[in-house]
Amino acid sequence: MNLHPMQTRSKSRIIKKKVFLASVHSAAEVDLTTIEPSTYKSALKVPVWYSAIQEKIVALHSQDTWSLVDLPPNKNLFVKYVGAGIVILLLYVDDIIITGSAAATIQQVIAQLTKEFELKDLGPLHFFLGIQITRTASGLFLSQEKYIQDLLKKSDMLDSKPAVTPCLPYNWLLKDDGQPFNNPSLYKNIVGALQYLVFTRPDIVFSVHQVSQFMQVPMIYHFTAVKRILRYLKGSLTHGIRYSSGELILKAFSDADWARNPNDRWSTTGLVVFLGNNPIAWSSKKQQTVSRSSTEAEYRALSSTAAELDWVQQLLTFLKIQLESTPVLFCDNMSAIALSFNPVQHQRTKHIEVDVHFVREQVAHKNLLVQFVSSSEQFADILTKGLSSPLFTTHCSNLMLGSSQPELEGGCKSI
Repeated sequence: MNLHPMQTRSKSRIIKKKVFLASVHSAAEVDLTTIEPSTYKSALKVPVWYSAIQEKIVALHSQDTWSLVDLPPNKNLFVKYVGAGIVILLLYVDDIIITGSAAATIQQVIAQLTKEFELKDLGPLHFFLGIQITRTASGLFLSQEKYIQDLLKKSDMLDSKPAVTPCLPYNWLLKDDGQPFNNPSLYKNIVGALQYLVFTRPDIVFSVHQVSQFMQVPMIYHFTAVKRILRYLKGSLTHGIRYSSGELILKAFSDADWARNPNDRWSTTGLVVFLGNNPIAWSSKKQQTVSRSSTEAEYRALSSTAAELDWVQQLLTFLKIQLESTPVLFCDNMSAIALSFNPVQHQRTKHIEVDVHFVREQVAHKNLLVQFVSSSEQFADILTKGLSSPLFTTHCSNLMLGSSQPELEGGCKSI
């Protein structure tokens, strides 16, 4: 009897013969359509894979696709300054947007890129990564109408009855609510598709945030909530965000729904950042710990929003865009605002010391101004809870959500 502690194949009752790719010759005899190398080193031992790798590398070198450079502050954003003008290039894999205030230089950049790479100039920007861009009399209109139509068709909801709001007002989904849904894969696919829609639809951010928490074990009631979001999208198919030129003023709204989640009592942070009247960043996210008071929850939300504002300021600085005034952060909790100005660290707030110091430092250095806003004018309220139809509609208007307008020529170019 073998009493050694090592677990062998025979001890595990495995009798199937083990196959070894011992050499290049034996590996070449294996059907490569069924066995794919799992690592770079194993691929190099197979002549077919080695040849394919070499061919790809030669092609990349021939077009000078690769070169070692310092990583830019924003990995996918490249900027060229021409006197008082600017050219901005946004790259995502093989899709490019190029825009700026120096028209002649934009054409030069496109011509130079065409010499170096095989590119196709698609003209003025109309479509990028599933987002439709329309020129209007006042600026730009961003929407995902075609994406929504495809999603409704895929989920067999084209003929559904439209809903006024994406979720029931002041209603939270429970983890174990009813019977399990019999098609988890469908649930994951639809919710995953909805997550991409929040790029132009901040009105569904909270609803999608809710249903995304039950991807592992969705219930029938959770899928009903997903279908309500789809029904709301059916009724607001042409909605998108309107962007217009205006003052270079940065402001943000921060809100928290304290311990409202019945599953774990974690609070929800909602934030939205505006450049002028244009929303440029928004989020609905559960806080990482249970807050002991509404003040603590609101202050954690303040910290998250302040960090988002700081990142936007860094991006604007990189683009050499000068703000006209100090960014303003609006909050509807007076106690949280008082903490951001109070230099004394009280015993009750020591457990949130990092958040307190970050916001207070921003305020002390005059990089941020925290102000009170009434709950009725709290734009981020739509990102922390389901609202009644009138209030929901009001906040949609505050977020510059609406239907499209007639298209005009000009603007960005896409490649």
